[in-house]
Amino acid sequence: MTDKVNILTDAGADVARVSLAVATRIRNWRKEKKLSLDELSRRAGVSKGMLVEIEKGAANPSIALLCKLAAALGISVAEIVNVASDPLVQVIEAAAIPVLWQGEQGGSARLLAGSAGPDMIELWRWEMYPGERFTSPGHPAGTFELLHVDSGILTLKVDETLTQVAAGASAVAKTAAAHSYANEGDSLLRFTMTVAEFHR
Repeated sequence: MTDKVNILTDAGADVARVSLAVATRIRNWRKEKKLSLDELSRRAGVSKGMLVEIEKGAANPSIALLCKLAAALGISVAEIVNVASDPLVQVIEAAAIPVLWQGEQGGSARLLAGSAGPDMIELWRWEMYPGERFTSPGHPAGTFELLHVDSGILTLKVDETLTQVAAGASAVAKTAAAHSYANEGDSLLRFTMTVAEFHR
């Protein structure tokens, strides 16, 4: 299973409204950076047709696609979905926290909060039911993830390295390479993940 699924919200909010908000932010950032659709397409490695659909609010971009667009725009995914911190303290209410992945059995990945700018840190909360898997093609060089498993067993694959992380344990993974998270056990998997990406 890949991550090409719709953007949903935890409270069951209207998907079209969320997609439209994301579309507006991407379009505004592109114009602020003075980038044409062709140039953003080239930088992000995303087809111009897909960008047009996203900016119209007609497409629901995957996590991988949002990561590519954020990197090309020099911003964070948290800024695109509007959970980035700017003031000294910013509280993000539960209803405003988006679900950016939903598994076939009902699992979810929520982007809880993140920093602004190309150097970014994101805080995620994952729930995966038995048999669910998320696959990522990899992030920019230098990206790493900190993971802590609250319940269940996380099967983490980075490149060709397969690691199992049990409840109560933590892991640090360099995720510039292709990687995946999976629940190959028989109980609910819950884990918290921090993604750090620094451009040198």
